[in-house]
Amino acid sequence: MPNIQYFLGGNTPLGFSSLYHQLSDPTKYQAVYILKGGAGCGKSSLMRRVGRHAQAAGFQVVEVPCSGDPDSLDAVLLPQLGAAIVDGTAPHVVEPACAGVVERYVDLSHFYNWSELQPLKENIIAAGHACSACYKRVYRCLGAAGELLEDVHDRVSSDLLTQKLARRARGIIARELKPTAAVPGEEIQGFLSAVTHKGCITLWETVEAQADRVYELWDSYGLAHDLLAPILSAALATGHRVLACPDPMAPDRLAHLIFPDLSLAFVTSNSHAPWPHHPYRRLRLDAMVDREVYRASRPRLRFAQKVAQALVEQAVDGLQQAKAAHDDLEGFYNPHVDFDGVYQVADEVANEVLSLPH
Repeated sequence: MPNIQYFLGGNTPLGFSSLYHQLSDPTKYQAVYILKGGAGCGKSSLMRRVGRHAQAAGFQVVEVPCSGDPDSLDAVLLPQLGAAIVDGTAPHVVEPACAGVVERYVDLSHFYNWSELQPLKENIIAAGHACSACYKRVYRCLGAAGELLEDVHDRVSSDLLTQKLARRARGIIARELKPTAAVPGEEIQGFLSAVTHKGCITLWETVEAQADRVYELWDSYGLAHDLLAPILSAALATGHRVLACPDPMAPDRLAHLIFPDLSLAFVTSNSHAPWPHHPYRRLRLDAMVDREVYRASRPRLRFAQKVAQALVEQAVDGLQQAKAAHDDLEGFYNPHVDFDGVYQVADEVANEVLSLPH
């Protein structure tokens, strides 16, 4: 089956923005395993092992990478089984809504060798403080960048532009979103893009795996939301299932929509994150901006975008330092973890999950 990944949390101008509350819905999940334990105790390893078991059994696996370090996992979702395994530690704490029936805790701290870790206490505390200090800097930089990008958006916005986008949205809705059922559709939220220690990345493979027809929205000014919001509303009203992806630099606004059942997607693209393939259709949202407004504001727009990009680069630098501090932290813990015990628990979880009714 194709590889599906999206983030359920993001580093944003508002701090860490979490969508993990979606896992606390007992109407959608029949089993949610909430992993507890500190750095280096094997949470990501356990999730990958369960995911491999599920894939070998023929089930779709959705991986949820960590937004700070996309090489690490924060959750594995098994939609066909109504199951999830999630790292329930801060900043993405997951609280049970139906404890003992749907959610259950898995405490991996049992696999630490406590006596061997005691001499490392001061080193562990120092690495933890260093990681926290880096994130404070990250969110200050992203906050400042977000303010500048908001200024860019507001500067080019106008009633005429809103009307143009609304007309284009109505045309797309009429063409693409035929009613499928009398019941409301289903919205799943996930970040397709993230600010990480590797830079600003977009998981285009997730789009490629689920959509043959891709509308590319070329957008340098944060305008896509006004086109995507009415499309999302119409899709839910006509019974469609959609992955709605917020913009990590403006998490209250949409950046992408994916309709797996229609093999259809709408993706925001620009010079920093271009859609890497030939699109089904390309809409140049930049060209819809009022020419007089653009000419009058061009120096201000260029300045704001240049400074915002520099601030985001500083945030990425901060995430790289945070990653180094976290690697140090895991380096203190890893030699003192019973990974055989962790893998045994992973196999037990996999057996339980795969025996769920489906």
